[in-house]
Amino acid sequence: MTSRITLAQANKIIEAAFAKGAELKLKPLSVVVVDAGGHVQAFQRQDGASSMRMGIALGKAAGALALGVNSRKIGEMAAERPAFVTALSGIPSHGLVPAAGGVIVKGGDGYPTGAVGVTGDTSDNDEICTLAGIAAAGLTAA
Repeated sequence: MTSRITLAQANKIIEAAFAKGAELKLKPLSVVVVDAGGHVQAFQRQDGASSMRMGIALGKAAGALALGVNSRKIGEMAAERPAFVTALSGIPSHGLVPAAGGVIVKGGDGYPTGAVGVTGDTSDNDEICTLAGIAAAGLTAA
């Protein structure tokens, strides 16, 4: 396994996430891939996706990295401890989006190599597309 997500892998993730969305007949998706530091490696927004989708996808992906758990877990944390997650949301530069669709990618050593965030449909469907993209690129979801 690689210690970083390459641009080719990031583009494959996006392509496969969009393909999964088309297969499931989902609303227009936006996909961001970030490196281990939460910096954008690649982003694409399908035709018809709203303009705020970059921020939402980035908040899912970078937020997952910031807390070390996938954005679905951040959503569970928000339900259990809303004041805590609200207080955290202003700390990371890209914010936190407490909804499924942001998944950490881990390398062969078990450490994060980056994360993927998908938004545009229901959070559950976003996560399905995220996982499909990661798998298609031959990477491992944490």
